[in-house]
Amino acid sequence: MSNFAIGYIIYHFFYHIIEFLRHWYVKSMRMYWHFVISQLEQFDYYLAWRITLKHLFQPLYKDYSVLGHILGFIFRSLRLMIGTLIYFNIFMLAIGIYLIWVLFPLFVIAKIIW
Repeated sequence: MSNFAIGYIIYHFFYHIIEFLRHWYVKSMRMYWHFVISQLEQFDYYLAWRITLKHLFQPLYKDYSVLGHILGFIFRSLRLMIGTLIYFNIFMLAIGIYLIWVLFPLFVIAKIIW
């Protein structure tokens, strides 16, 4: 086999390893986090966290009495806390799934070696 053929094989070996790593880590990270952000945006359609925060100190149902202000603040604060917990849990689940994805090739290589 000529030196050109050996060099070609070595070049393509490393080229495909680098392409795999770029595809597995860089491209998949972009696609996955785009998916996660779009899912969080869809949850925000139901939870309305940003709108609730914007209207935190406004009374519920335009009841401008003292009781309306107090109840509005309490209910919106609870809604914000529940929404924050839901977002936090979804985000932690997304991070966990992504860590499994990132570590999977290393796990496979470790299983092959041992």
